[in-house]
Amino acid sequence: MTTGAPPPETGLVLFIDDEKAIRQAGAQTLELAGLEVVSCASAEDGLARLHPDWAGIVISDVRLPGMDGLALLKHLTAVDPDLPVVLITGHGDIAMAVQAMKDGAYHFIEKPWPADHLVEVARRALEKRHLVLENRRLRARLTGETGGLAAIIGRCPAMERLRQTIAAVADTDADVLVLGETGSGKELVARALHDHSRRRHQPFVALNCGALPETLVESELFGHEAGAFTGAARKRVGRIAFAHQGTLFLDEIESMPLSLQVKMLRVLQERVVEPLGGNKAVPVDVRVVAATKLDLSAACAGGRFRQDLYYRLNIVPLRIPPLRDRPEDIPLLFRHFGLHAGLRYRRDPPLLTPALSHRLLVHRWPGNVRELRAVAERLVLGLEDGLTAENATAPATGRRPLAEQVEAFEKSVIETELATQRGNVKATIEALGLPRKTFYDKMKRHGLTRDDYRE
Repeated sequence: MTTGAPPPETGLVLFIDDEKAIRQAGAQTLELAGLEVVSCASAEDGLARLHPDWAGIVISDVRLPGMDGLALLKHLTAVDPDLPVVLITGHGDIAMAVQAMKDGAYHFIEKPWPADHLVEVARRALEKRHLVLENRRLRARLTGETGGLAAIIGRCPAMERLRQTIAAVADTDADVLVLGETGSGKELVARALHDHSRRRHQPFVALNCGALPETLVESELFGHEAGAFTGAARKRVGRIAFAHQGTLFLDEIESMPLSLQVKMLRVLQERVVEPLGGNKAVPVDVRVVAATKLDLSAACAGGRFRQDLYYRLNIVPLRIPPLRDRPEDIPLLFRHFGLHAGLRYRRDPPLLTPALSHRLLVHRWPGNVRELRAVAERLVLGLEDGLTAENATAPATGRRPLAEQVEAFEKSVIETELATQRGNVKATIEALGLPRKTFYDKMKRHGLTRDDYRE
C-alpha cells in the first residue's frame, strides 16, 4: 500500500474488474445501497489508491491483466491481514475458492451475482473493517496517555466548559471542590487536575471519607506515632503526608466527622499535619481536591458540615452535569465504553442500533456514567442491557428549556446515525429521511462534521 494522506474521497469499497460493464454494474449496485465506491480496472491501479489503515474493503475479480486477484490478495494480507478482500470469478473454480479462503480472503462470489448478495457481503465486510479499526485506535489510546482531559468525555456545552476550567486551574495550587452525583466521574476530574499540573510526577492519593469507620479516618488521614493508641505498634504515615508534593483526593467529603473537619481546615490554611500521638506539626506541600454528591451549603445550614471548611474548599467549584442532562453525550460514551469492554473481554463491541439508541436516550440514568459503562459491558458479554421501564422517561429530561432539549435530542440522533453509517452522508440522509440541504444545515448548526465518524 502507498503511504501518505488519503485522497479526499477514497470511498468505502474499492471495486476492481477489468471489464467495464461489470465494473459499472457492480459499482451501481453498491452505490444504490448507500455505499461509496471507487472503481479500478487493474490491481495495480487499486493498490495505488490504498493507504495504511484504509477504512474500506476490497472487492476484486480474480482474472485480471497483470497482477491477478490471488496475487493482490497475498500482497494485501501481507500488509494488513485484517483488510477484508472479497474475490469474484466467473469460472466456478471450487479449488481456487478454497485456496483463496485459506490465503485470507474474506469471501468468494461467483458471477453473475445477485445484487442483494453482493450488498450483503459488502456490508458485513465493512462492519468487520469498522470494528477492527475502532479497536486499533482504542489500543493506541490505551497504550498512550489515557488520563487527563482525554478521559473527560462529552461534547455538550457543560462538559466543554468543565474541560476548559480544568485546563485553566490545573497547573495552579488552588484547592478544588468537585460536585456531582454518584457515578458522574468525580475522580476522573480529580485525576485530570493532577495529570495536567506540575505535580503530575508526584503521588495522587485518594481516600473515600465515607468508606472508613470514623475511628480509622483520622489515622488514615493524619497518620500516627507508635503507641498512639491500642494496636498502634509502629509509626504510620497518613495519606496527607504521603501525598506530599502531589494531590490528595478526598471523595465524599460530606462524610468526614465534624471533629476531623477542624483539623482538615488547619491543613488547608497552614499546610501542616499533626500525626496522632505526636507533638510536632509536620509541613506538607499538598493540593487538595475534595468531592461531594451533596449540597454542602445545605449541609452547613443543617449543622452537618463546617461553614469555614466549605468556604475554604469552594474556591474553585467544578460541577459535573448528570448524564440525564447531557443526552447528546450518551452515544459517544456508549461507543467508548463498548470499545474498552470489547478489548478487555476479547469480544466485538456492541452495535449502536437505532432501537438501542432510543432505549439509551429515554433511560433516566440514576447511576450516571458508571451505570452506562455497566450497560455497555453487559452487551459486550452478550447479556441483556438491564434497562428497565421503571427508569424510562422522555428523552432529554432536565430543567433546560424545551427548545434546548429538542436541539440536544436532534443532535444526538444525527450523531448516532452518522456513527452507524461510518460517516457516510448519503446513507445517513436516507436513514433519517431528510433533504440534503436540510441535513447539511443541521450539521452546521450542531457543529458536526462527517470526518469525526469516518474510519
